[in-house]
Amino acid sequence: MLQNIFSLIIETIASVLGGVLLLRFWIQAVRVRPPQQLAQFIFTLSDWAVKPLRRLLPGVGGYDWASLIGAVLVAIACILLELGVRSALNASLIFSLSALLFFQWVFYGLIALLIIEAIFSWVNPNAPLAPFVRALNEPLLRPLRRIIPLVGSVDLSPLAALILLRVVHQLVIYLISIVA
Repeated sequence: MLQNIFSLIIETIASVLGGVLLLRFWIQAVRVRPPQQLAQFIFTLSDWAVKPLRRLLPGVGGYDWASLIGAVLVAIACILLELGVRSALNASLIFSLSALLFFQWVFYGLIALLIIEAIFSWVNPNAPLAPFVRALNEPLLRPLRRIIPLVGSVDLSPLAALILLRVVHQLVIYLISIVA
């Protein structure tokens, strides 16, 4: 019982921190400026991890590698804590579970961004955060929009992106399970 409660707390904290680090990486990768309040939240929550890592991993090619590696390290720490509580420390298991957790954050984060954009398009396309979310999704949707035509006035590229993300997610899970 206490192990499950501890796991819930660790997973929640790690997921929030890992998600913020991945969002910080993605924001800088697609070169979009977040609204001030969101930027303040992201940087306040992640600066303690990113700033020291930046000394070792400076941004190269316009990418914030410190944020990405920070998310990987958070996933590893999460798995280490959970397995440590269960007394099941094993290098192969730690690597495979950390990789699964990291990629789960990536895929579910991208899926959440697509769903948020769809909701904005239905409810309030002029919402203050709508252009920011649209800019974050653009690298995923642009190639699909070249291939998938509008049906009437409906853009089906977000649906195709969701399906492709789920397919790639399943492939990654399969490949990681083979390696482990």
